[in-house]
Amino acid sequence: MRLLKLLHQFKVLLGLGSNLGDKKENIAHAINHIGKTLYIKRTSNLYQTCPTGYIDQPDFYNRCITVETELFPLSLLAFLKDTEIGLGRKRSIKWGPRLIDIDILLFDVKLIYSRRLAVPHKEMLKRKFAMLPACEIAGDWIYPGLHKTVKALYRERREALAVQKIMKIR
Repeated sequence: MRLLKLLHQFKVLLGLGSNLGDKKENIAHAINHIGKTLYIKRTSNLYQTCPTGYIDQPDFYNRCITVETELFPLSLLAFLKDTEIGLGRKRSIKWGPRLIDIDILLFDVKLIYSRRLAVPHKEMLKRKFAMLPACEIAGDWIYPGLHKTVKALYRERREALAVQKIMKIR
């Protein structure tokens, strides 16, 4: 007798960043840890970017991944925050230096606004370091509320912030 799978698989776009220690390894460790619980579908190239917000800190490495999960949004958020802490993240100042940062950029085609979570990520459209890698792996995804693809929104919202590809995916 076959059991039917009743849980829904949500498609999620995550943004990862690091600007302390071995940044490339920090992101690799985070992806490895995430992959133990979530199904990783695609991984973008790795990019180097200047900091935004609080600018007196080292450059960041950034990458996006798409995953499938049965976790609901707040459970996913809790898992990702636990992952950050487990990998050594310590919160200090807003937009300050960090070993690892993992953001939920898109969660299926859902609009989520709560005290703890906003999806789509409220800064995503302003951040080339999120939009460029997102376009590589989720360019055809529909951005909730605006009903346009991620790639179309990226083309509309080009910013001056320099983003440099430092590693191609295999």
